[in-house]
Amino acid sequence: MTGQSPVLRLEGIVKTFPGVRALDGVSLSILPGEVHALMGENGAGKSTLMKVLGGIHQPDEGTIYVGEEPVVMSGPLEAKAKGIMFIHQELSLAGELSVAENIYLGELPRKRFGLVDWVDLERKTNDSLSRLKVGFNARTRVGDLSIANQQMVEIARALTVDAKAVIFDEPTASLTDAEKVVLFEVIADLQSQGVGIAYISHRMEEIFRITDRISVLRDGQYRGTVNTSETDEESVTQMMIGRKLDLSRLASHHELGDVALEVRGLCCGDLFEDVSFSVRSGEVVGFYGLVGAGRTEIAETLFGLREPSAGTILLNGEELRIASPADAIARGISLVPEDRKTQGLVLGMNCRDNMTLPQISDLKAGPFVAEGAEVAIFDQYRDKLDIRTPGWKQMVGNLSGGNQQKIVIAKWLSMHPNVLIVDEPTRGIDVGSKSEIHNLIRDLAAHGYAVIVISSEMPEVLHVSDRIVAMYSGRVMRTFTSEEVTEDTLIQAISGLTPGQAA
Repeated sequence: MTGQSPVLRLEGIVKTFPGVRALDGVSLSILPGEVHALMGENGAGKSTLMKVLGGIHQPDEGTIYVGEEPVVMSGPLEAKAKGIMFIHQELSLAGELSVAENIYLGELPRKRFGLVDWVDLERKTNDSLSRLKVGFNARTRVGDLSIANQQMVEIARALTVDAKAVIFDEPTASLTDAEKVVLFEVIADLQSQGVGIAYISHRMEEIFRITDRISVLRDGQYRGTVNTSETDEESVTQMMIGRKLDLSRLASHHELGDVALEVRGLCCGDLFEDVSFSVRSGEVVGFYGLVGAGRTEIAETLFGLREPSAGTILLNGEELRIASPADAIARGISLVPEDRKTQGLVLGMNCRDNMTLPQISDLKAGPFVAEGAEVAIFDQYRDKLDIRTPGWKQMVGNLSGGNQQKIVIAKWLSMHPNVLIVDEPTRGIDVGSKSEIHNLIRDLAAHGYAVIVISSEMPEVLHVSDRIVAMYSGRVMRTFTSEEVTEDTLIQAISGLTPGQAA
């Protein structure tokens, strides 16, 4: 690829919002047929740069070139017309429409007199879907698809045009391992056609698997570009955050208390069965398993979102009946959900209101909410969790992923729970913020909280847990202490192998 002219080039891009210089002279180029990673902490400017490229924001300074032509992107449709396609992390689909209508929205093929050519539409759509090896067709209603399959519809959009460059923003966040393999095959196919790929991801293993070069942003500034084959994870992390990370196991240095939560023989239809475990005060118990193992469903049952079909839940030795989230909250069980943006936050509300939402009825002074009490709670937990925001009036949707996650955790900590369940604590969060969340989890345990962490990332669950519950197909296979667990034994357990079979 050396010596080739870029298909896409950004020169000296500057973008300022009130009080924030989001991009400060960023320059970047994407060559034909390369996969170019764009990395940086949450808030580093990656999303703003992509919005400038897509015409959602206009740069204050700088120039965008497509090939050798300077262009002004007035909006996403113009970007598409110039051959620049986006695969967004945040889905932008119409659930009531079919897959075909979503993919060709605004560009439906027409017959005489302006009538939609439905036969041609379905043929084109199914041709694109066949490349993705999905189990649905052009007529399927998008709202009936899983989040992972909706993401595949987003990807299919990029296959319908003669693209010069395709920007993938966290494309694998909701995909299974098998779907990731298909995606990587599609990317390789686009490469072979000379399409330039910009790939935004926090997943280091993907970056080092499929990319050719890596560019790093930090605090809105360009920090450099390296060849993937000539660097390593530690070097890229240092470029991103300006310091080294300690990725060793976080050991406990405090005494564990009594059993706070005990679960005996818990079942929920065909989702999971005969699940038993316990969590002590001051302990972090990690749940690890493949997609469909039942981990999230257990958390939802403990939080009252699902009704168990059998089994017993005990809190501090007392048997509980949890029929709703209100019951769980009243008894001191809190859940930080897997998808913070749709399940944990109201993105259009400010930070303070998101943080105090579950206890709003307790903060009333007569018929009105006591604003001073709300602000006091926000101030306390902003400082305690080091939440980086200009103030409580900031819309939570404008915060970085790591700070959004801290808002969700603060929301429940301000309720003083007995048990805190955290499902996928660092999904979509950069490595620096991951380290902060991991340290926060361990700090909560040190202060006596009983913490359950559900994670699909093995390094994470090994890093933060005192004990690990390995699940396979709705069953607990083994429970490990942090001293005895290894990567091999953990993989064997989540693959359904007993210790005897593994031997």
